[in-house]
Amino acid sequence: MIELLRRPYVLTTIGAWSSVFLAAFESLAVTTIMPAVTADLNGRGLYALAFSATLAAGVIGVVAFGSWADRRGPAVPLLAAISLFAAGLLLAGTATTMPTFAAGRFLQGLGAGGETVALYVLVAQVYPPALHIKIFGAFASAWVVPSMIGPFAAGLVADALSWHWVFLGVVLLVAAATALMLPALRGRDRAPADRTPATPADIRRIAQATVVAVGVVALSSLAGLDRHVAWLIVPAALAIIVPALRRLVPTGTYRVRPGLPAAVTLCATAAGVFFGTEVYLPLLLHDRYGLPSWLSGITLTSGAVAWALASAIQGRRGERTDPATAMRTGALLLTGGAAVELATALFQLHPVVAALGWFAAGAGMGTLYPRISELVLARSAPDEAGFNTAAKSIADAVGASASLAVAGLLFGVAPFVGPFTFATMLGVLTVIVASRVAPREGSPVVPARREGRSTAPV
Repeated sequence: MIELLRRPYVLTTIGAWSSVFLAAFESLAVTTIMPAVTADLNGRGLYALAFSATLAAGVIGVVAFGSWADRRGPAVPLLAAISLFAAGLLLAGTATTMPTFAAGRFLQGLGAGGETVALYVLVAQVYPPALHIKIFGAFASAWVVPSMIGPFAAGLVADALSWHWVFLGVVLLVAAATALMLPALRGRDRAPADRTPATPADIRRIAQATVVAVGVVALSSLAGLDRHVAWLIVPAALAIIVPALRRLVPTGTYRVRPGLPAAVTLCATAAGVFFGTEVYLPLLLHDRYGLPSWLSGITLTSGAVAWALASAIQGRRGERTDPATAMRTGALLLTGGAAVELATALFQLHPVVAALGWFAAGAGMGTLYPRISELVLARSAPDEAGFNTAAKSIADAVGASASLAVAGLLFGVAPFVGPFTFATMLGVLTVIVASRVAPREGSPVVPARREGRSTAPV
């Protein structure tokens, strides 16, 4: 990892890591302060909208900014995305009504989604391929660290000052992180003669991303609904998402074609396993074992710590570890962790067993995600890095949302055992998909192409 902090990468590394960290912090911290926000703004009726607006905007942002970064280069799209994120922070931080607050959250999601994909395009241009796994390992830790300190820090700021400063205080930090990246952004955009205007296909993809966003929001808003209504919404939402998503992912994704398409599929299934299990683990420990909330939270923290450690190990190992082996190992760890939670629910195993299982699941995610990101850039043409990175991000969001929706329905039928069984079965599928992402040397890999460059079905 030390290579990332040497010239000429040090400022870019610190700035990019800080940008990812701040976006992750806001995403996690808002959960802690939302009760105070809704009480202050008299907005309990729009509580869910403050979350779903951000989620929907993020799906649209990765597609719109990914296409823009491919056509122009990463500099201007990245600065525009950061500006939107900062504007969202200012709007939410100064909001006096709940609709204004929700609008600020929408801008934050749009900016954060665009920032993610533009940063990946910047990484492809600034860092040599040998350092990609290291920088993606660092990005993974930038997401995990806020999960350990974000809620506590947000609560502390809200209690000591005001919930407004959870948003306003981050604006200056965003500006500082951006300033560090400015030298790396100079000259990164294409020459005017090489830039391409938006095409009808680009507009269609944004429209399709909007459809997917609506479906994702529907899947994410099932809590509190009548179970019979939820059983109707889930298939309807999936029927909307599946055809719209088809043109937002590389050709061959639905058929799990080896290489890049399988990597995008792996993002969806792995996210489904992890988040479909995580949401019910604290509830299991509370209801079945009587553990207090803070102790149940420590179990989740064990997964976050393992995720960070595994990401650091992947960054350190770099090219010394075979990507195919790392993918399969990560998938097996993740699936094993889900299976341990299922066994805990079935056989009333000791809570320590559950914590160890979740540590294994976190290690699996920390092993998988940096490798997936590395492969996506390695298999992307220079003008497709934004599209493919956006596809990975959308697959992650759709996989997590769909899994949570299905797990919620199964929880109503068989509490804990239903969701954990589903997650474990999805984990088995994840292991199969992982074996196709990075085949062993000598196995054929067909290059993936996107809409407009291939007539092959997805």
